[in-house]
Amino acid sequence: VINTGKQGAPELGLDLLAIARDAGVDTHVVESFPQQRGFLAGAEACCVICGDGTLLGVAAEATRHQVPLIGVNRGTLGFLTTFSADEARAEFRDVLEGRYQVAERSLLQCCFGDGPAELALNDVVVKDAVNSRLVRLAVSADEELVSEYVCDGLIFSTPTGSTAYNLSAGGPLLHPAADVVAMTPICPHTLSNRSIIFRSEVRLQVYNRSERAQLQVSLDGQTTLPNTASEPLNISLCPQRLPLIQRRGYSHFAVVRTKLGWRGRMGTQGEA
Repeated sequence: VINTGKQGAPELGLDLLAIARDAGVDTHVVESFPQQRGFLAGAEACCVICGDGTLLGVAAEATRHQVPLIGVNRGTLGFLTTFSADEARAEFRDVLEGRYQVAERSLLQCCFGDGPAELALNDVVVKDAVNSRLVRLAVSADEELVSEYVCDGLIFSTPTGSTAYNLSAGGPLLHPAADVVAMTPICPHTLSNRSIIFRSEVRLQVYNRSERAQLQVSLDGQTTLPNTASEPLNISLCPQRLPLIQRRGYSHFAVVRTKLGWRGRMGTQGEA
C-alpha cells in the first residue's frame, strides 16, 4: 500500500517492489484510499509506505485477516511506521526472509447497542456533533457507574494510541504491550476529572445525557460511527490483535525519546 501523496513514497515503493520480486515474492500494489474490504484476503504480509494515518486506515483490515503490517515511514512522527526509508531499503530482504520481530497491538471495538462493531487501533473519540458545544456523558464500566462528565468529549485510547490525541489532551503514556484501556476527558468542566486506566476485560458504555445533542464517534480520526441516539455506545478491547512487523532489536523507548525530544542515556555507576 503506497500513499502516493507522501514525498518519496512512489520511488521507495519501486525500490521495495524490485527487492521483493528479486526474492521471488508475488506482489500487488494498492494506491487507492480507502481500500476495499477484503483486499488483504490471502496475503501473507502487507507493506505500507506512508505516514501513520495511512497505516491506521489499513489496520482494521489487517487485523480481520491477521496479515502482518510492515510500516515504512514517509510521514512526520511515525510511531507506527517503524522502518525509515533507509532501513527499509537495507533490511527489506531480511524481513522477507523472516528475520524480524512481531509486536501484537491491541485494538478497540465499538458499536451503538447491538450494531456491528468497528475497530480502532489508536482511539475512539466521543464528542458533540457540533464541536463548539460542551457535552454531558455518563460512563459505566462493567455496569457500574464511573462518573458523569461535562466536557468537550472523551478519548478512549489503546496503549498504541496513547501517544496520539490522548497525549495531546494530557493523558498518560502507556507501553504498547500493556493490556489496558485509557479514558481521558477533553477539557473537563470539573478540574478533578482525570484519566482512568481500565483492565483489558472491561466493558464500557457511554450514555448521551445532553439535551438536543447528537454524538459524533470517530475511530482513529478517520471513520465516523453511525449514531443511534437511543442506545449507549459500547466499547471494549477487540479479541484479535494487529501483528506489526518490526526490525530485530527495535526499541519502543528509543522511538519515544526521538519523537518526543526526551533526553537521557544509560550510564555506568557514578555517572549522572
